[in-house]
Amino acid sequence: MHFLTRIAADTLKLLRSPIFQSAVFSWFIAQFIKALIRLLKKPLPKFNDIIALLLWKTGGMPSSHSALTVSITTSFGIMRGITSDIFILSFFVTMVIIRDALGVRRVAGLLARSYNIFAGDISKKIHARYIPVKEIHGHTVPQVVVGSLLGFFIAIAVCTL
Repeated sequence: MHFLTRIAADTLKLLRSPIFQSAVFSWFIAQFIKALIRLLKKPLPKFNDIIALLLWKTGGMPSSHSALTVSITTSFGIMRGITSDIFILSFFVTMVIIRDALGVRRVAGLLARSYNIFAGDISKKIHARYIPVKEIHGHTVPQVVVGSLLGFFIAIAVCTL
């Protein structure tokens, strides 16, 4: 019974943590804004697609990767100080994630899109079945900047209010 009491107490402590709250709010708000923008451009046909867009889809405005990681890093800076080991670690992990979102994932997605177009055209000409490769959606600089600012300001609000 002591074990379950400890888990409940730790869960409550986690949910009250400004760092945890900042991360959750930043990620959720970024995904909500992204879903809203997408739905305003073109409604999705199925409810499941809307849920997937809200929770898991990558790419688009704003970057939820950037919002989440900048939020955590900013929270550590506020709560633990910018000279703390956890802030320094978080800062550099954030830089790697942002670089990946802007570089590797974006380029991989653009290459996959080009490949799908090329292979799709060829398969039509030779009457062969083609299964498209998954197109990973990276981010543009404005998407990363907006996501980063969102995460930064949410962390300040959560950790100082």
